[in-house]
Amino acid sequence: MRRRLPAMVLAGVLAGATLTAAVPVAAQPPVSTLTKSVQGVSDPASHGDNASWVVSYANGANGAAAITDPIGPGQTLLAGSLQVPPGWTGTEGNPVTATNPNVRNGGKALSSLLTPPVQASASSTGGDGFTPILQRTPDGRLQAWNVYHHVGPAAPKLVCTDLTTSSLCSGGPWPKPLNTSSGPFGTGNTGDIGSPLEPQYVRDEANPARVYYSAVTASSLGVACLDLAAPGNCGFWSLMPRAGQNVEMAGLVQVGGNLYGVATSGSVVCWTIATQSACGGQPYAPIVPFTSSNNYYLGALTVAGGKIFASSSLPGGGIPRMGCFDPGTNAACAGWASPKQIGPSGNYTYNAYTAYSTTGAETGACSSTTGQNVTTCYAIDGSSLPAPSAPAGLESGVISFNPEVVRTGNRVRSFIGIWGGPYIGAAVCHDWSTGTSCAGVPARITHPTANGGDTRDYGYAYDAPTGCMIGLGDAGVLFSMDPDTGASPCVRSGASVSLTPSQFYCDGKPHATTYTKARLVGVTPANVNLGASTVKAVDGGGNPVTVPSFAPDGTVDLTGVTAATLTLTASLVLNNAADFGGGNQPSLALEFNGDAPQVCFRTTISADCPVSSVANKADGTDATGGFSSNTVTRQVAPGAGCMPNVVVNKEICGSHTPANCKAGGAGPWVKQAPVGVLGLLNATAYWRITVTNNGPIAIVDAYVVDDVEPACQTGPFTLQPGESKQVHCSTYALLSLFPLTNKAKAKYTPVNGTRVYSDWSSAKACSLLCVLG
Repeated sequence: MRRRLPAMVLAGVLAGATLTAAVPVAAQPPVSTLTKSVQGVSDPASHGDNASWVVSYANGANGAAAITDPIGPGQTLLAGSLQVPPGWTGTEGNPVTATNPNVRNGGKALSSLLTPPVQASASSTGGDGFTPILQRTPDGRLQAWNVYHHVGPAAPKLVCTDLTTSSLCSGGPWPKPLNTSSGPFGTGNTGDIGSPLEPQYVRDEANPARVYYSAVTASSLGVACLDLAAPGNCGFWSLMPRAGQNVEMAGLVQVGGNLYGVATSGSVVCWTIATQSACGGQPYAPIVPFTSSNNYYLGALTVAGGKIFASSSLPGGGIPRMGCFDPGTNAACAGWASPKQIGPSGNYTYNAYTAYSTTGAETGACSSTTGQNVTTCYAIDGSSLPAPSAPAGLESGVISFNPEVVRTGNRVRSFIGIWGGPYIGAAVCHDWSTGTSCAGVPARITHPTANGGDTRDYGYAYDAPTGCMIGLGDAGVLFSMDPDTGASPCVRSGASVSLTPSQFYCDGKPHATTYTKARLVGVTPANVNLGASTVKAVDGGGNPVTVPSFAPDGTVDLTGVTAATLTLTASLVLNNAADFGGGNQPSLALEFNGDAPQVCFRTTISADCPVSSVANKADGTDATGGFSSNTVTRQVAPGAGCMPNVVVNKEICGSHTPANCKAGGAGPWVKQAPVGVLGLLNATAYWRITVTNNGPIAIVDAYVVDDVEPACQTGPFTLQPGESKQVHCSTYALLSLFPLTNKAKAKYTPVNGTRVYSDWSSAKACSLLCVLG
């Protein structure tokens, strides 16, 4: 029953009190924590065991975080054992470290930088690049790599541009040489690979950071490799000698698991990706006549219907031609017994591109020549095809190159770089789905904001996350172009994030996780046309996953998504670029809920016998400050090779003077006392028992065992390696007619081991009967 204060008392209380409003206490963010555990070893462990250490990082605050884990004494790091969650960088050493510059959602998220609108970068490439090769770093930075074309072997020719900042990538100086040997890129004029006139590259489908390109050395033609993630050279494989008419190759194309190229002699070379070796029987018979311009291949390659088409310009201005190679027969295609004419005499071609039907099916190949600018197309079976209207209408003197193909469903568009004649740089777009020039863009897409329009376009690379084209040309200028409007710069942004929640754990145990949301970080929603922007998701097998569009706050609700791996690609149409620049780097983050993410590594426990325990403790820092984990210790049990050698030596005092037989007495101490030491009526034997630990490890809980004389028993005591303990005791007997023999041993426990007994040791007091006997 609740009691009430009497009215008078209550009034007095109120009269004498000053009432103040309660001050709300601001909620404090949880402090980050580390929890340490160990797996794979019992307690105690054994010498030579491998211990698996797990560090769980909970309540991680947004921002940079670092975990430092010193390897404790008595153990060494097992090389290659460090595992860190996605988004973290691990360093093996002592200490082991794991860092993440951008923790989000308690460490249960991955993010990728949104690519800003790419401005013209007139000084970034530093030379005559050709087609950009796009590569995203793990944190989402979009890089444009390019190789200066038709440059001799020794000269540096490879350049990387960070499109996030429109500046050269770190790791310079740029450009760098290309080399046949694998390893990091060198510097200066130290290359041994020359670049072709018209490079065509192939990305490794299993590892897209690996790029294969046609390469020329002093003695051979072959395939070379760039690893854009390492970065560095990743090999060279010779396919044919560089002699006679075999002076260069056109680029490379892929059919199935093989790469194909065509030498200036017209011969077809072949290399298998999986085995990294030449195909059997290659090089194959020529499919085009000899072509060379200053020892460079003048023409290009394309693929249609699984067949390889090569264009070729004859030296001295002959009739340009196209040939077809069938990888199924390693010979000329059916209907292509001889190469076909693709332009009038005296013309040259720098391209070969695939023709498509209105439904997006590959139907054949085309080539447009310079000079009179004739465009000729052939079906796969060798019959004629109508020429596409956009490139067919080019003016005389215009040079055109291989197009970048952008496919959206059944809609296929080819963007062809041109210059010469009346143009100092432009693109031509043909929409195969309509059979006409692309709608929404000019017939000649120029780029007046990029180097004053002087771009001399060679080629483009389409970036799917942003929906932008990145262009490069003879002027050495990188620029972006909107494929739907032709505008430059392309005012779009985008990023792609792939998240596998199970990769955030390394203890081998199941962990329940659920996707929560994706969000735009560092982006003002009003600066994005969210209605026109798109979000696409696929699972680990590339199958579409249904997700909603952007909410007004720039988030995407992922509740209910169950894919083990989810890849989300956001393509943003920007109202303006105000969120980019000034040090701000917006990103796309993909988040989930679940247990704390983990860092794991393994150590090998030393085989040295003195190691009796190992321990580890981790430390961390993030926006909440510094913190430490619990300390985890494992005792180490001695194996057979580390068992201690404990020796017991029992002696008797051989002196007639009792003072010599006490602790510290001079003795002598012997194994058998001489006759007369024990008197006939006063029989006292003085014993000394010495227990010695000869190593290699300490013993604990040790006792002297003496079944005859209880006074000699003592313990417990501990002995380190090399230490001894002495016990003095005596036995009194009324009659000493008979010999008196006593023995002792030690029982003890090796550190972290089980109970062990030493051998017995005995001593004898001799009497008159010893002599009579």
